[in-house]
Amino acid sequence: MTVELTLNETSLTDDAATSWSAVTCLSLLTFLLVGLEFLPVSLLTPIARDLSISEGQAGLAITVSGVFAVITSLFGNAFLAKIDRKSVVLLYTAVLVVSSLAVALAPNFLVFLVGRSLVGISIGGFWSLSTAILARLASDRDLPKAIALLQGGTAFALVLAAPLGSFLGGVMGWRETFFITVPIGIAALVWQLVVLPRMPATSTVSVAGIFGLLRNRTFAIGMAATGLAFIGQNALSIYLRPFLEGVTGLELNVLSMVLLGLGVGGLAGTSVIGFVARRHLLLVLIGLPAALAVLALLLIALGSFAAVTASLLVMWGFFSTPIPVAWNTWMAAIVPGELEAAGGLQVALIQLAIAGGALAGGMLFDTAGWWSTFLLAACLLAGSAVLAALAGRRA
Repeated sequence: MTVELTLNETSLTDDAATSWSAVTCLSLLTFLLVGLEFLPVSLLTPIARDLSISEGQAGLAITVSGVFAVITSLFGNAFLAKIDRKSVVLLYTAVLVVSSLAVALAPNFLVFLVGRSLVGISIGGFWSLSTAILARLASDRDLPKAIALLQGGTAFALVLAAPLGSFLGGVMGWRETFFITVPIGIAALVWQLVVLPRMPATSTVSVAGIFGLLRNRTFAIGMAATGLAFIGQNALSIYLRPFLEGVTGLELNVLSMVLLGLGVGGLAGTSVIGFVARRHLLLVLIGLPAALAVLALLLIALGSFAAVTASLLVMWGFFSTPIPVAWNTWMAAIVPGELEAAGGLQVALIQLAIAGGALAGGMLFDTAGWWSTFLLAACLLAGSAVLAALAGRRA
């Protein structure tokens, strides 16, 4: 059976011009959001030393931002339902700037965690609105490309956050590294003021309405496929460094180059996904997790060969980074009139999936060995491909 997933009247008409300047300024915001979410990973040791805490406690910087991202994604849109969406984006950007200031100037661990909670509020709030906002800025034809451009900011952040944070932390200190994001955030705020159009609230979002979307079986299956994809992807990705050190036997400089190659592969995947998803969305939804499942199995079999592993990880980046673009495009086609509610549910699901992937992967890594984590990832990703096919057939 042939399945056509099309975008419709929630976005601009095909004759309307897409506001690429507005989409680009939001891409800068996603770069900041994702970069700040993961920046502490490369700075845990100096943060812990300066605040007189353990590195495990410093790791709560990631956990607390995730928790507040889930809470805001579920309740933020309902709380701000009647406010112009431009004002809401400006609010979340301002919260991001305040967060960077709080972290950079934190006199103790409590203030540091408050700053990190504000990052989570910005992450959950903006991402839950992002697809709905893009559907108002882009034409039907350009929406997949607009989503890909937005996710390009994410891809750049994933490539640059860890190495750049480590470098700047060594040169000027971790506080100064966080403080650098303050003027960038202010510049993003000013840019948004200039280029974003007014976007009056068009629908009332409630928590009941968010979870009520799961009564749509096609949407529920798609969300399940999304969850499996992110759990599987993160179950493997989070534990790549110990795999590359212990199994592939890479020394630090080579390992850094391999991880950079993974990020470059992600940038390449994000750059082409908008064109492919516009014409072959169902194929993309099935093909991305299926390809990752195969790559996970190949890493199990060939992980001791450095050159082969490096090549496989470039492909891993190419196929994994575009997954959010594909599912956001699908969501715009399936529930075009309820994108804010759907976005809130999707962001909460993704944040929980990231945490679930880290937990399940870590337990298997410690108890059964690295290969079991990679095998779990392959099984979950294969399950995502099956559910994606089912969701597409029901569309």
